[in-house]
Amino acid sequence: MIKLGFVYLLAGLVFAAFAVLSARDASNPKRWMNTGFWGLFALSFLAGDWLGDLGNGVLVLCMALISGVGGLGRGEPDGSPEARKLSAERWGNKLFIPALVIPATVLIGTLVLQHVALGGAPLFQAKQATLISLALGAVLAVITALILLRQPILSPLQEGRRLMDTVGWAGLLPQMLAALGAVFALAGVGKVVGDLVTTAIPMDGHLAAVAVYCLGMALFTIIMGNAFAAFPVMTAGVGLPFLIVKFGGDPAVVCAIGMLSGFCGTLMTPLAANFNIVPAALLELKDRHAVIRAQIPTAAPLLLANMVLMYVLAFR
Repeated sequence: MIKLGFVYLLAGLVFAAFAVLSARDASNPKRWMNTGFWGLFALSFLAGDWLGDLGNGVLVLCMALISGVGGLGRGEPDGSPEARKLSAERWGNKLFIPALVIPATVLIGTLVLQHVALGGAPLFQAKQATLISLALGAVLAVITALILLRQPILSPLQEGRRLMDTVGWAGLLPQMLAALGAVFALAGVGKVVGDLVTTAIPMDGHLAAVAVYCLGMALFTIIMGNAFAAFPVMTAGVGLPFLIVKFGGDPAVVCAIGMLSGFCGTLMTPLAANFNIVPAALLELKDRHAVIRAQIPTAAPLLLANMVLMYVLAFR
C-alpha cells in the first residue's frame, strides 16, 4: 500500500536536492544560507516524526531566523531569457502536456486507483488518495517533460530551485499557517472567540449571527492567511453554537458559505502567500501587493453576497 509517507519522502528528497544545488551555485552570494534553509525544510519532511514537537519547533525557528535576517538570495539561472523564449516558441502548446498530466493523474487516482487492490490490500491509503495521486502526477509530469522536451535530467530540479528561490520563504507560509490553525483549535481559541463575541455583540437574531460569522471568517483569514486555519476557530466559536444549535441553521449551508467568506479574506491578505505574494514574485512585479489591490474590489462585495446567501438559505 502506498501511504502518505511516500509524499513526505518525495518532498523531502526534492528539497534536499534544492539544498545541494544551492550549495553548488557560486553565482548566489547567499548560497550557504539558501542551503541551510532548504536543507532544514527537507529535514522536516524526512525526519519530522523522529524530531518530535520540540525538534520541529526549533527547526522552524531556525528557518524563520534565516529568512528574518534576509539570508535568502538568488543565483543566476541557467540559460538566458532569450534562450527560454526561443524554446517556448519552438514547443508552443506542447508545453501544456506535462502540466495536464497532473490533473489527469489526480482524477484517475481519486476515482479509479483508490479502489484498486493488490494482493488483497488497497493500492492507495484511502483517506489520502487525492494527495498521493497529486504527488504521483507531479512525478509523471516531470518524466513526461524530460521525454518530450529532451532536457538534462537535472533540469526539473534546477528550475524548481530557481522558482523556490524567487518565491523565497513565502512559499512555506501556507503550510506554517495551516499548522497554526490546528494549534489554535487544540488550544480552544474558538471558545474564547465565542465568549468575546457574545460579550460584545448581542447574538439575539439570525442576521447578527450571520454577519459576525462571515465577517469573522474573513477577518481571521486575513490575520492567519488561510481560510482552513480560520474555519475551526470561527465555527467552534460562532457557527456551531449559534447559527446551527441555537438558530437551527442548515450545517451544510453554514459551513460551505462560511468557507467562501473566508476565501474573501484570502483575496485581501499578503499572508495568503501562495495566492497573493507568489504570483507577484514570479511575475517580478514592482508592487508586491498589486495582486491584492486588484482583488479587493471583488472580495468586498462577494463577502456581502455571502452574508445575504447564508441568511436566505441556511434558515429556510
